[in-house]
Order: sequence, then structure tokens, then C-alpha cells
Amino acid sequence: MINDNDFHQALKGTACIITGGLFDTIHAKTTHGLLRESNRFKIKCIVDDKFAGHSVEDVVLGLVSSVPIYSSIASMCEAGIKPDYAIIGMATKGGVLPQSLYPVILEALSSGINIVNGLHQPLSEVEELKSAAEEHQVHIYDIRKPKKFDQLHFWSGKIMEVKALKLAILGTDCSVGKRTTAKLLTNALNQAGIKTQMIYTGQTGWLQGTRYGLIFDATPNDFIPGEIEHAIYQCWTEEKPQVIIVEGQASLLNPGGPCGSEFIISAKLDGVILQHHPIREKYHNLEKLQDRIKDPSTDIEIIRLMGSEVWALTLNIADMSQTEIAHHTDQLTERCSIPVVSPLTQGIQPLVHLINSKLSLEKAEIS
Repeated sequence: MINDNDFHQALKGTACIITGGLFDTIHAKTTHGLLRESNRFKIKCIVDDKFAGHSVEDVVLGLVSSVPIYSSIASMCEAGIKPDYAIIGMATKGGVLPQSLYPVILEALSSGINIVNGLHQPLSEVEELKSAAEEHQVHIYDIRKPKKFDQLHFWSGKIMEVKALKLAILGTDCSVGKRTTAKLLTNALNQAGIKTQMIYTGQTGWLQGTRYGLIFDATPNDFIPGEIEHAIYQCWTEEKPQVIIVEGQASLLNPGGPCGSEFIISAKLDGVILQHHPIREKYHNLEKLQDRIKDPSTDIEIIRLMGSEVWALTLNIADMSQTEIAHHTDQLTERCSIPVVSPLTQGIQPLVHLINSKLSLEKAEIS
């Protein structure tokens, strides 16, 4: 059995994903990411009673996967599937597991399946679940628990030794697709022969098996700059990539979780790709408040004042028609005077060419 001290390195195997009726929503973005790519877990199926029997493609537009969807842990086991782990694959408001999902978690534990929990609430501390895990000799892994003190780092300045091009995918809000764009771009750059590594900063990136990074919101505030620096420095010293792409979190101006300045300043970013959802007017989960998402030009100026530069805008196109995509692309290109790319419709190649030109320019300046 893997203990709490080393599971961050050793946890891997087969898994099902529990989505609690949310598979078709943005709340299941962890699941969507794992179905797109996972090097840590081999995903065998989804457990969601609302969508049992449907295909993944029928439920989530643009998501291609052949894994089946079952109504329960029992029906999954009856079909001959018993994975090593059951991953809680959706986020909930407040990060708390709803009481309505206790039965499916208990069913997994009683079936001898370990739980991997990415919610804020540590389920290993819930007495009912803890007792069930002990009874059936399985484990609950709470991946959002902070690292032990002796594993944390303060910022030291060693980031200045990193010679790779450092780029972050930031956003004008949370849940706009920053990690997806970071993954797509990392893969495309490597396919183009440009050695690239990604730094994960959320639980999904960790679950996907990305090697270097930190779980941002499980890190004590004083250590965030140092943990960002350490992840990038470790990646540089061990891999020597040409490009390091940092996954952003939330947004600079989201009042419920302002974030991004740490990446810009502590990582000494060379550039930023800014992800934006043109038709989203209010911040995710804060729709009842008066705060509105600012025009991307505001973020671009803030990033400039912090010492970096936005190289391009990437668009989240959820619920947008082709006409709307074209309209907002033209408007934003004119207003912001930088390339505007829709990765899921245009592909990621325009960004590959952009970054290749930055690398060529950097080489020319050195020589």
C-alpha cells in the first residue's frame, strides 16, 4: 500500500471516474482532461447514473473516447471491470463532497477500490469513509493536501539560471480551458521538434501524470513563489527543454480567486498566452455578483506592467457558433493587435509558428 508520504510519485494504475451527474458540465473538466490524456491512470470507464449507456461523444461535444459509462460501481463490476482506483472527477461548489455521492464512494470502497480525491475536502478525514476504507483495506488519497514542510521551497532567485523560453497560459477567468491549451501546445511543440515541458499547477495536471509542477491551491501562500520556481528549475536542470509552458490558474482579476501575478513575477515569464471566453460576461460561480469580466486588453496591460508580454489570445468557444467565433476573432485581433487563435477549431499550429519565431529571434540576439 502506498503511504501519504510518497503517493505523489508512485500513484498509478487503472481507474474509473465518478462524475455524479455532472459529466456534461464544466464542473467535470477534470474528467474531460483525463479522457483527453492521462499518463498516470489508464481510464477504464465513467460512473455516472445520469448518462449510463451513452457514448462519451454523445454527452460531451468534441470529446472523443471509447470508454463506457456505467450507472454504478456495481454495474461496472458486473461488466468485469474492477480498476485499482476510483477518481472523483468533478468539482463542487466549496470543494465539498455532496452527501448524495457518499453511497457511490462507499460502494467503491466496499468493492476494494481505492479513492483518489481532488476535492478541497479531505475525504480521508470523514469518519464514515475512513472507517469503510480501513474495513476493506483500501486507501483514500487526498491529492490536495499540502506537501510536508520539509518538501516546500522558498523563492531563491535560481529561476535566473533557467535558459528555456518560459511561457504561461493565463486566462481572463477560471475554467476557460487554460490547461487544455497548455497540453495541446506542449504536445504540438514536441511534435514539431521543439523540446517542451509543461508545469502543472492544478490537480488535473497531476492526475494526468505531468511530471513537474505543484498543486497551487494546496500550497501555503508563503511557499507559492518558491514552489513555482522550484518546479521550473527542476524541470530545466533534469530535462533541458527549449520551452517550458506553465499552466495558469483562475485569473488576474477574478475577485473570488485572483491569481497569475505569482507566475509572471516569480517565474520571470518571457511571455503569456491569454485564454478568453468572449461571450462569458461574469466570473465563473460568481454570476450573481455585479463584477464583470474585463476586456482582455486590461489583462494585457496589467501583464505588461508586471514585466511580461501577451503574445497571443486563445479562445474558449463553448456555446459559440462559427459566425460568433469569426466575429470575436476579428474584433479582438483589431482591438488587441496580437494573434487570436481558436485551438479547438483552428488547431494550435499558429502558436507553434509564433513560439518558433520567438526562439529564432532569441538565437539571433545571442549570436
